[in-house]
Amino acid sequence: MPAIDVTIVTSAHDVADARLHRQVAALRRGGLNVEVLGVGQAQYGPASAAVRTWRRRGPFGRALLAITLPWRARGTVLVALDPDSAFGTWVRTRLSGRRCVIDVHEDYRSVLADRSWAVGWQRWMGRLWARLGVLAASHADAVVVADEHLLPDLERRVLLRNLPDPAMLPEPAGPTKPPRALYIGDIRASRGLFTMLAAISTAPGWQLELIGAISDADRDRFEQLLAADPALAERVIWSDRLPPDQAWRSAATASVGLALLDDTPAFRDAMPSKVYEYLATGLPVLTTNLPRPAALVRSSGAGAVVADADAASTTLRSWLEQPAELDRLRAAAGDWRTSWLGRPPPTEAFVGAVSTLVARAESSTPEQRGTYE
Repeated sequence: MPAIDVTIVTSAHDVADARLHRQVAALRRGGLNVEVLGVGQAQYGPASAAVRTWRRRGPFGRALLAITLPWRARGTVLVALDPDSAFGTWVRTRLSGRRCVIDVHEDYRSVLADRSWAVGWQRWMGRLWARLGVLAASHADAVVVADEHLLPDLERRVLLRNLPDPAMLPEPAGPTKPPRALYIGDIRASRGLFTMLAAISTAPGWQLELIGAISDADRDRFEQLLAADPALAERVIWSDRLPPDQAWRSAATASVGLALLDDTPAFRDAMPSKVYEYLATGLPVLTTNLPRPAALVRSSGAGAVVADADAASTTLRSWLEQPAELDRLRAAAGDWRTSWLGRPPPTEAFVGAVSTLVARAESSTPEQRGTYE
């Protein structure tokens, strides 16, 4: 049986996570055998990898999983996908002669401001994990970052932007009726959950489709809003977390993609991957005025930038009254998609760095690797 070259370890991200899927797909195209250790349902993990999952746990259970999960890894190179598992992964590799890659796709410290649970002792624990994650990154064999502003002073840094993988996205098929506004990703207040609901509630004729896990902190309020407004509830479609290829099937027939994120420290300098993915499926984008997504929408001419729920509602109503304008924006999104498909894959540096580490580890007599079952 083939030996496992790379293990991706995550005690925080679901194995349905899109970035995880893109990394596995790229590594497999590069000829590497991959396993994934994470949480969630194993059948939602990448089909081309050996996937093992554990159940989600509370704060202390999650911390224990973060420390112990790397010791179950069978790969020559271990890739830690979150700050929780980064430190344990670095310790494991240093004690076993394996190689360590830390993936940093968010500003760990700023993200805490976007988490309602991060208060009291849990905020203290979150800060500790963030510091340990940065410490591990500073000593890792390679650091993979999703954006230029993340850990800019570190050496051995590899840029892997959250750009779409064409194989995971559908071909545009044209919007169906009634028009449907689509959001795919983690669902919480700061990511625009209640902004989207408010906008759709005053934009009759539009449906809202949400695909992703709703934050526990916002679930009750979401359900209460729909229960109090049956007319709105009839126009809201929600599906829980799905593997990326399944989740994005809805984009083929949607009318517009939504990225109505709040202006938080975690989002201010970030580029939401969903904006790229909407455009890559030929969808116009409706975004709040965060610097980078707003700049992309304006430069591509494939959408609109709004300040709040009222402005989003006004825009949606105007598109319903003037469908030719929405068609024009969809054509601009199609132009962006065509240009994007002609670019070289953004994963070459990542795959090259990991392949080099696998080769180095194999030449330095590492401990015996595991194999696929």
